Amino acid sequence: MKFKLKHSQDTVKGALQITGSKSESNRLLIIESLFKNLEISNLSNSDDTQVMKKALASKEVEVDIHHAGTAMRFLTAYFAVQEGRETVLTGSQRMQERPVKLLVEALRSMGAQISYEKNEGYPPIRIQGKKLQANSVSLQANISSQYISALMLIGASLPQGLTINLEGQVTSTPYILMTLEMLQRSGIQGSFEGNIITIEACTEVSPKTIPVESDWSSASYFYSIAALAEEAEIKLSNYREESLQGDSCLANIYKQFGVETSFEENSITLTKSKCSKPASITEDLRNSPDIAQTIAVTCLGLGTACKLTGLHTLKIKETDRLVALKNEIEKLGGEVVISNDHLELKPSAMLNENVAIETYNDHRMAMAFAPIALKVPVIIKDAMVVSKSYPDFYTDLKSLQFSVEEV
Repeated sequence: MKFKLKHSQDTVKGALQITGSKSESNRLLIIESLFKNLEISNLSNSDDTQVMKKALASKEVEVDIHHAGTAMRFLTAYFAVQEGRETVLTGSQRMQERPVKLLVEALRSMGAQISYEKNEGYPPIRIQGKKLQANSVSLQANISSQYISALMLIGASLPQGLTINLEGQVTSTPYILMTLEMLQRSGIQGSFEGNIITIEACTEVSPKTIPVESDWSSASYFYSIAALAEEAEIKLSNYREESLQGDSCLANIYKQFGVETSFEENSITLTKSKCSKPASITEDLRNSPDIAQTIAVTCLGLGTACKLTGLHTLKIKETDRLVALKNEIEKLGGEVVISNDHLELKPSAMLNENVAIETYNDHRMAMAFAPIALKVPVIIKDAMVVSKSYPDFYTDLKSLQFSVEEV
């Protein structure tokens, strides 16, 4: 399905209810499955979260998580501690190209029984669940934080808890802190000091309801819309100023584009009035790589140069996001230089109209490029890939007076 997007007004105004963070939701679903007694409110309605719920409820040997990378990492650890259960964890073709070796090796060092069904280091994997007795593990710190979070989430279920020794410079620290906070809100004790994470053993938690904050990654597209509009006032619920999500750095980053964030009770309002745009920006996104695509497209639309660093994890996402960004930005008339860990966009004076954007089975490609419709009409191919994290995306665009036409 292809959608043609355009927007003909100078001002964007509206109020939206954004679904719960899939990052928080998926962490809480694992904790809930291990310890019961928890209820979750404002759970994400994303495909990834639905896949996680289905997988946790499944009694089948084969569990297919499709494109859901978070589910693959978290469930690898989860099923490793399900004593007496055999699970074959698989996914889409792209998922079978995304590495899981370092997590598997860490779990094996703890006594887990995991084997590869096809290619060494990649899904599908066969897991023989057992009771793990180990109380410590070492792991490289500069890999996907999802590997580290996967181990943290099962740590309290081990007889002696778990100490995780991180080797080297830590990547995506906010996501590790989010996992720790979700555990603590659930009633599980832990700490993260220096390069050592400690999760204390826990046999049960007290009954409680835990609310999920709305997804800041989803908010990024409306920051981009506000920045690209001449004037904007967009209210988004439910958000907190003291957020656990690394992508909440959007509030500071987008000040450079004239977008101000007002925090109210359980909501934020984005406002933009006419102002000059920066000639160039530089951002280190090692702690928030998921917003790199959004920022790059914002800069493209404004004719602003940018250098984004700390992006090494983007090469193992739903697609190689750096290559995908370069391909699609250059279709629109931009000039991009990429390496293994950074992207550099040259300033551009004009944009090509009616360009068909490939989405590469990547929800963030579709949503990051949609705001460019404020500048030129654009076509989004495989448009409903957005359901992975934000099924209501196009409905919300329409409420902001975007034209969304199937072509």
